[in-house]
Amino acid sequence: MEKSEKPVEPEVKYFVRIANTDLDGKKGIGNSLTKIKGIGFMFSNLVCHLANVDKSKLAGLLSDEEVKKIDDIIKDPVKSGAPLWMLNRRFDPQDGTSSHIITSNLTFIQDNDVKLMKKIKTYKGIRHSFGLPVRGQKTRSNFRRNKGKVMGVMKKDSAKSGKT
Repeated sequence: MEKSEKPVEPEVKYFVRIANTDLDGKKGIGNSLTKIKGIGFMFSNLVCHLANVDKSKLAGLLSDEEVKKIDDIIKDPVKSGAPLWMLNRRFDPQDGTSSHIITSNLTFIQDNDVKLMKKIKTYKGIRHSFGLPVRGQKTRSNFRRNKGKVMGVMKKDSAKSGKT
């Protein structure tokens, strides 16, 4: 009698490091990439397409070559063939280049852009400095995120008697 051998299943890595971020190895790579700040659903699909990786493949089952390829595409998507309209920083005001910014660099550049708008006193900069909505929202009721709860109006009868 011969022993029946079970097929060897590949070992799943629980953490995959891409773009200095630990991704969950038990989730699909398309979904895991969205956990990196600056990468959304559409850009994640683009990266998987450019790397020729199935987006539903578990991140922990990726080979080292596939992980390196995905990391290279995220670092420089234009060189890998990504269209310019998919990038989050097109025509940078300082140097005129287009790039895709991720992780802590994204926060840093956004803060610098807001500081510049405040310094040169653009309309958006003034709205930022006063803590008002910047993109044309109404101010009567909806933007009170940092303003606290609304107190309400007391009726005349209860105001006279001192009851609430």
